[in-house]
Amino acid sequence: MTFLSRVLLLLLALAPLGAGAATPAALVEGRDYQLIANPGPFAPLAGKIEVVELFGYTCSHCAHFEPQLDAWVAKLPADVRFTAVPAAFGGHWDAYARAFYAAEQAGAPKRSHGDMFRALHEQRSLPMQNVSPDELAHFYAGYGVQLQRYLDALRSVEVEEKVKNARAFALRTQVPGTPTLLVNGKYLVKGRTFEDMLRNAEALVARERAASPRR
Repeated sequence: MTFLSRVLLLLLALAPLGAGAATPAALVEGRDYQLIANPGPFAPLAGKIEVVELFGYTCSHCAHFEPQLDAWVAKLPADVRFTAVPAAFGGHWDAYARAFYAAEQAGAPKRSHGDMFRALHEQRSLPMQNVSPDELAHFYAGYGVQLQRYLDALRSVEVEEKVKNARAFALRTQVPGTPTLLVNGKYLVKGRTFEDMLRNAEALVARERAASPRR
């Protein structure tokens, strides 16, 4: 057998392996995602594919996930809308859910979101339990938010309504904990690692896009 023949045989033998490696494994219901029994997006889709993260500022897993998630969100295509939804499970969860929505209403910059995780889990500059309105207001004052403006937002009807909506969404979708990703309010994303979760979320986004050819 000539040298060229041996090379051709080797390439033919390797070709199926390469093709198999390039093909992602099919998603498996129950392992990679769970169908939501009472589906529906958090907000009207308006032509977008919705990815929601249900998170809690006091959740250490959410804190570890945040940098990786932030990098992933930054690369999402234009037809995908990412929405962070705070978990309102009662007690300190509700306090920090209000903190999140008040920050949005008062115009706090986006970077304060990641910094809140660091304040709680690394710097320990805010308490996990029984955080006061003044403590929250002074935290966001570091981002140029006026103290009274933040306090007014924290106590507003609008913020309370948003917390109620977040709680209702978590109850309806039966989110088991945080962090959790949901696609179009139809799929609850699962995975053994954060990498698994993001990979499965991408595949589910692609599935929704394929189901709507007009996108």
